[in-house]
Amino acid sequence: MDRILFFQKNKNADQFTKASGRIPGWAIGLSIYATFLSSNTFLGVPGKAFGSNWNAFVFSISMPAAAFFAAKYFVPFYRRTGEVSAYTHLENRFGPWARTYAVVCFVLTQFARMGSVFFGMALSLQALLGFSMASIMIVMGICIIVYTVMGGMEAVIWTEVVQGILKTLGALLILYLVLREIPGGIEKAYEIGKADHKFSLGTMDMDFTQSGFWVVLLYGFFINLNNFGMDQNYVQRYHTATDTKQAKKSIWLCVAMYVPASLLFFIIGSALFSYYQLHPELTEGLKHAVATERLGIGASTQQINDLAVTLQPSDYGDKVMPHFMVYKIPKVFLGLIIAAILSAGMSTISSGMNACATVFTKDIYQRYFKPDLHGKAELKLLYITTVIFGVMGLATGLAMLGIKSVLDVWWQLSGIFAGGMLGLFLLGIMSKNTKNKQAIIAVIVGIIVILWLTFSPKLPAEYESFRSALHINMVIVVGTLAIFLSGVLITFLKGNKKNTNEIV
Repeated sequence: MDRILFFQKNKNADQFTKASGRIPGWAIGLSIYATFLSSNTFLGVPGKAFGSNWNAFVFSISMPAAAFFAAKYFVPFYRRTGEVSAYTHLENRFGPWARTYAVVCFVLTQFARMGSVFFGMALSLQALLGFSMASIMIVMGICIIVYTVMGGMEAVIWTEVVQGILKTLGALLILYLVLREIPGGIEKAYEIGKADHKFSLGTMDMDFTQSGFWVVLLYGFFINLNNFGMDQNYVQRYHTATDTKQAKKSIWLCVAMYVPASLLFFIIGSALFSYYQLHPELTEGLKHAVATERLGIGASTQQINDLAVTLQPSDYGDKVMPHFMVYKIPKVFLGLIIAAILSAGMSTISSGMNACATVFTKDIYQRYFKPDLHGKAELKLLYITTVIFGVMGLATGLAMLGIKSVLDVWWQLSGIFAGGMLGLFLLGIMSKNTKNKQAIIAVIVGIIVILWLTFSPKLPAEYESFRSALHINMVIVVGTLAIFLSGVLITFLKGNKKNTNEIV
């Protein structure tokens, strides 16, 4: 009913995309928090903590630094321009190509995000319902698409306020239920986890070839800088605020809530590890279930047993929470936890669909095809493109069937796609003298670097000397710096050449 009321309120595109700029900062902050707290966090984070350690928590530690830059520089910039699209200003700086390039990078990032979230939601419900992940994704996709189209940004924000609270309560309930099953409670869970080094934040060595503390810290800073400064999901929310102060407040509220919330999910993962260590029979059952799924229905018992023996905790970390929910969570609580997981995915996917529809309408369709599109015609296009992008996000989720870690896949894909647009954005706002040609060359350099970092590790053995030794999470770091620094250098060299010619 609430979605229908919001649907009836959407009389124009400004209402659908910006809620006419009347949302309080605390509601926007809760909305951003709910978007961060997707099923990637709900399932992927406990899965990582179960399978390895707390190294991925360094991502959350990096958030305050990124939030500082976003609140100080990016929010005032966007509020000053008044453009609902995060990418309009790139055309003003470098031309239409820059705007289109950033939109393509953003949409690809959203496909990766929506696909991984669809996958995570289906992973949970498969364990509970027994249906195939593909059929669950399709049904969920249809429901979420209808849900999103019926609302618009105002409905997304206010619904996410409720969902953010529901997710947090669901996580606290899961932790309580896990610790309740461990004799000795949190003390015993800590003892087991400490013995297996589950609370390590990763090596402190300056080694960028493995996922240590510094690699995740750098990755987290750059990806969060991209989220707060370039991601249409968040930039669009800044415009829904009543003023700049409220928009800044929303960022800090999100950080203040997400950092302890993400810690909560790491604690859940470590507690689950302790619980399964105390119950090896459940571990064996889970390993056999994973082996059966990987080999298919036609596999023999011997093949399943042979594979199950080789599986490590990192191979089935994402499966642990759904498995625990099926066997150990009382049915009276199961509804709340399922609702929390579903809301964790729905808010992220809805935000992505809405943001993709907005940038396509503003940055592609109105820019290249119909600049005079306004009123009901623009609103109709937003509805249509929201559906299309929802379907494409669902298709991406279906393509991810069979992946081992949803969090790893999301981090890798987001780092690859986001690096290019963040570097160009920083070049545009920090290097005032950089012009169109220098920016084009810088982006070409950055794309070459990103492609090399991404694909060179797959080169055959005879080309081993051409492989990148850097960890995949360094792609966004090096790619962003490659675009920004090469652009600054080319601009500097051109300026020196010009000055030399003038002297001569």
